[in-house]
Amino acid sequence: MNILLFSYTFIFGAIVGSFLNVVIFRLPDDDQSIVFPGSHCPQCNTDLHWYDNIPILSYLALGGKCRSCKSGISIQYPLVELCMGLLSMALFNRFGFSLEFPLYFLFSAALLVIIFIDIHLQIIPDVISLPGIFIGFTSSFFIGSVSWQQSGLGILLGGGILLAIAKGYYLLAKRDGMGGGDVKLLAMIGAFLGWQSLLYVVFASSLTGSIVGIGAMFKQGKGGQTRIPFGPFLALSALSWLFFQEQIYDLWVWYNTFINSL
Repeated sequence: MNILLFSYTFIFGAIVGSFLNVVIFRLPDDDQSIVFPGSHCPQCNTDLHWYDNIPILSYLALGGKCRSCKSGISIQYPLVELCMGLLSMALFNRFGFSLEFPLYFLFSAALLVIIFIDIHLQIIPDVISLPGIFIGFTSSFFIGSVSWQQSGLGILLGGGILLAIAKGYYLLAKRDGMGGGDVKLLAMIGAFLGWQSLLYVVFASSLTGSIVGIGAMFKQGKGGQTRIPFGPFLALSALSWLFFQEQIYDLWVWYNTFINSL
């Protein structure tokens, strides 16, 4: 029975992931709708048949190429579908049939969209983060995992922490190092996960972002002018907190015990 339920949740997540691909490619373009027209090849504009639009399987069956023009299909399509399917399974495993499941499913889907849009364009659309702040705070009145006080403080501290970092960096470096989209994203994360998640999210995202940034500096040869999107690191850190916060707490307790024993 559990295997069947997990299979259904994976399929559901993968189907939603197929729609998220449309959102990722069309949402940043004001001239495009995420509803119309239907799915089509971006190269030859041929409408896709239903059997060419089955999440993951169609990509594999077509060998990663359009049936009509034989142009390559981005690996991002099955990757997003797979990620959303796995996230759906993980959420069901953690929350089961509860209000938390649809809430954090929406949260995870929003983060997945933000990750790929920010990687491509280095922007985080307000149309995702601002409604996300409202939804996260409103939902805190109906779920038990995060109280409305924790969510409200998460919004204030989340936006305030990154805003202070951004202003401080600008004063020191005389140039912008962080966009307003990152500030709103952390406020959204605080709304969904509460203020208690923010220290970890900021630390983990800064650490991983710094490691990747140093690698990018050597690869691009631009030194301090190297720019990488910070949103994906915030989003991935938020997801890791969502699924592993107990283990993170345990690691923190172990670290404090180890330090105090020295």
